[in-house]
Order: sequence, then C-alpha cells, then structure tokens
Amino acid sequence: MPERGGLPIRLEGVRVERGRRTLVHDLTLRLEAGPLSVLLGPNGAGKSVLLRLLAGLLQPSAGTLEPARRPGEGSAIVLQRPVLLRRSVLANVEYALRLRGIDGPERDQRVRRVLEATGLLGFEQRPARRLSVGEQQRLAIARAWALEPDLVLLDEPAAPLDPPSTRALEEAVRRLHEEGRKVVLATHDLGQARRLADEILFIHEGRVLEQAGSGEFFEGPKSAEARAFLAGQLPE
Repeated sequence: MPERGGLPIRLEGVRVERGRRTLVHDLTLRLEAGPLSVLLGPNGAGKSVLLRLLAGLLQPSAGTLEPARRPGEGSAIVLQRPVLLRRSVLANVEYALRLRGIDGPERDQRVRRVLEATGLLGFEQRPARRLSVGEQQRLAIARAWALEPDLVLLDEPAAPLDPPSTRALEEAVRRLHEEGRKVVLATHDLGQARRLADEILFIHEGRVLEQAGSGEFFEGPKSAEARAFLAGQLPE
C-alpha cells in the first residue's frame, strides 16, 4: 500500500503531563501506512492519551511527534461514547460533510457508500439517538469515514457491545481498512486484537513496550508485562 499523507508518524521520547501528573512518558514508536494497528493494554495504560496525541487533540509536553498533528487534519477519531447530533442518521453524516464544504452529488455518493459499508443503509431517517449502542458506534465510524481521512483512530469502540454488535462493528472496521485507511484501534480485548490486528502496539504504564506483528506478539511477547497481560494476571 502506498504511503498516504501524514504517514508515517514518528514519536520519540514523548511525554504528556497534566498538572503534576504524567499521563504518558517516553513514548517511542513509528506508525506506517498499511497494517491495521491494535493498541493493546490494560485499562489506564495510556491508550486513550496516545490516540489523542495522534489525533492532534493533545500536544506533547516533551519529546518529538512528527509530522505535527492538528485536530481533523488528515485524521478522525471515534470515541468510546461518541457524541451524535439530535438528528437523523443521514443528517449526522451530511452535517460532517457540509462542515468540510462537501455538498451535492459527491456528498450523496459518500453518504450512501459509508452507510452501506457500516450496515446502516436503510436507517437514513431514523433518529440517531434511538439507535442501539452498536448502531450508534457504527454511525460514528460512518461519519468519520465519509470525511476520507488518512488515519482513523478508534478508542475501544466495542467495549459496551454484545457479541452480534461487536461482529458488525469489526466488519465495518475491516472494510474501512481494506479501503486503504490507516486504522489504529485501542482495546483491552485479546479476542478482538487477535481477530483484527496486523500489528500490536502493547502499552503499559504510559510506555509502548512492544511493537510487533500480531502473530509474533501472541506467540512470544518479549516483555514480562505483556506476558502477564496475555496470561490474564492482574497488575501488582
């Protein structure tokens, strides 16, 4: 896959502080266009902070992040609890496109394509806030997808979902990636990581301890922390 605008992304010794609290420290990694990257780690490890750095919603307190990130510049982020407009499914996607100045036939084409890809075609006039939780998550992905970002960041989108809703969401994520978008998905769900990941970024206590192909990581993680996580051991 050819490299897309804004990729690769390089972080070197990145630290993020809020007041006297250090949220992440010594983050060092390189994200290439191509593989579907799963950011794996326990709750509180720093997954959400790293995604917000990549989205340009946070800036490093120290270290290097290249290229510099600005919100919405070539990227889109879908949060665990997405904020949807009190409008229809169709209006939610159209509104995002209008903000980017995309209207007319191109807008209609994009809307239909992403709703079909996320399994929401036929839901156009349904109020977004009356959708199931899984459908709302897929709508948030569709809304981000319609903007055609190079980088899509997903913050534990399946955390509140039942198995059928999780399967539908994961299918949407696969299709998004197959279209050529760089996807970074954060999760603590080992099964989901195994199903989706081309590469694993394992984060623990604010540091990325491992970056490896999915098969390599699950067959033989190199760090004691990753081995303990895969074994289901609680952190001390």
